[in-house]
Parts: sequence; C-alpha cells; structure tokens
Amino acid sequence: MMNDTPQPAVTEAVAQLRDFIAGHSRLAVLTGAGVSTESGIPDYRDASGAWKCAPPMQHQQFMASHAARQRYWARALVGFRTLHGARPGAAHLALARLEAAGVIHGIITQNVDGLHQKAGSRCVIDLHGRAEQVRCMGCGALRMRHDLHGELAERNPDWLAVEAEARPDGDAAVEQDFSTFEVPGCRRCGIGIWKPDVVFFGDNVPRERVARARALVEEAEALLVVGSSLMVYSGYRFARQASHAGKPIACLNLGRTRGDAFYSLKLESPIGEVLGAVAASFTGGVRAAG
Repeated sequence: MMNDTPQPAVTEAVAQLRDFIAGHSRLAVLTGAGVSTESGIPDYRDASGAWKCAPPMQHQQFMASHAARQRYWARALVGFRTLHGARPGAAHLALARLEAAGVIHGIITQNVDGLHQKAGSRCVIDLHGRAEQVRCMGCGALRMRHDLHGELAERNPDWLAVEAEARPDGDAAVEQDFSTFEVPGCRRCGIGIWKPDVVFFGDNVPRERVARARALVEEAEALLVVGSSLMVYSGYRFARQASHAGKPIACLNLGRTRGDAFYSLKLESPIGEVLGAVAASFTGGVRAAG
C-alpha cells in the first residue's frame, strides 16, 4: 500500500515556505521551466544549471536563414503537440489558489506555455510571450499557431507520421533532411516571415513588459523564485533587483541557480508537492503537514 504521508524533508520545506509567505503580505513570484515539468514539458537545464540539450533557436539565425526556418517549423510540427496538449500541474494550480486567496500579488513567468492562465492565475506577466500565436515579422499580423500548423500539415503531410522526443521550446529532437519542408509566408503582406510570438534567445524582451515586471517586484514585499535556474538574464535581473532593494527572496528549485547568493531561503524539494501543501494551508482543504 502506498504511503501518502509527506517525507520529513518535504514536510520541513512546506513549513519553511509557508512561514516565509505568511510573513510577507505582498508576494511577487518568478517562475521558470521547472514549474511545467509535471505537465510533461521538458526543462532546459540540469541540476547544475548546464544545458540538457542543444540551446534553442537564436533570433538572428531564424530571421536570416530560410533553412533554419525550415528546420524550426518541421521540428515544431512534431514537437508542439506536447506543448499544445499540456495541462496545468500541481504547481500552477497551487499558485492560482494562492493568488485567489490574496497571498500572491502577481506572477512573472519565463515560460511560454500559458499554463498559469489555464490554471486560473489572472495577474501574469508572460516575460517571453505566448507560444500559442505567431506574428508576421513583416506587417505585424497575428495568427493562432494551431491555424499555421494546420497549413504546415497540409503542405507537409508526411511529417504528421514523424514521432520524436519533445523539447522545452515546443519543437522536437528530429534530425533529418528539412530541405523540402514547405514554410508558408504571410498572406496579408506577401513577404513576411511567420515567427512564434515569443522572445527567442538573442532577442530582447519588450521594454513595456520589462517595466511591468520591474514594477511588480518594486511593489512587492518579497520575491519567490520557483522552478528557474535564473541562468538567463531576462529572469535573473528581477532577483537581482529584489536583492538590491533589500527584499527577502525565497527559492524553490531542484538544483543550483544563478541567484543562490541572493536567497534568504533555498529549498530543493518537489515543486508541485510543496506548493500544493502550502496552498492548502492558506486556502483550506487538506492542510499541510508539519
């Protein structure tokens, strides 16, 4: 018979995080790929912060090379099924409950999967955009990604039979000849390149989005980092901002992070399990042990 009693290390982590949150009435949260692994979306880095696989597509490479775009969209046609079919996990649901209870002031997420919103969170800043839509880099037209994928499938039907391991950014680990893969252009302007409406590596987060995230951290009493190694500067800057402002920072993440020197509390425990128990202690239901 399975024992559902929380293990001592998890019980202690729940108690410590609960106490940290209880001590700060306005809490900002910064999330990364580790929040979505329980939803079946792989993360980028291992426990030491190193890449688990080849780094994602670079912005300049995507824009400059038709061959790079063929490779990207072919792999996306295979791998985006995982991202598109993902559902909120325990961590997303717990954070939504904490926001509804007035415990969390807002979430800054580095993820592009939209799972925080699907879980019910309302105050979410999608730092790197949302993968569910694409933008024409010529005229700025927006299009739902599933619509573009439908056109890609019509033009490249043989690729629907390809199966491969999904990667974190919505593509798949496919290595074969991409030279015949057809990539449609924008029908409105006739020349535009369709690109996911997300910030690729080597691109810049829009200034307005950064300003909103900075304001959220500035207004908060404390910051909670969840499931992020902070190895990418776009997220790391907010932990650094909070640290420079003297705000307490807690981190729940499996492994080393770039911000380890900033934290007043660092917990390496199962993210969904710990957050679920913490949320229950604030919002009712099965209360956290410890």
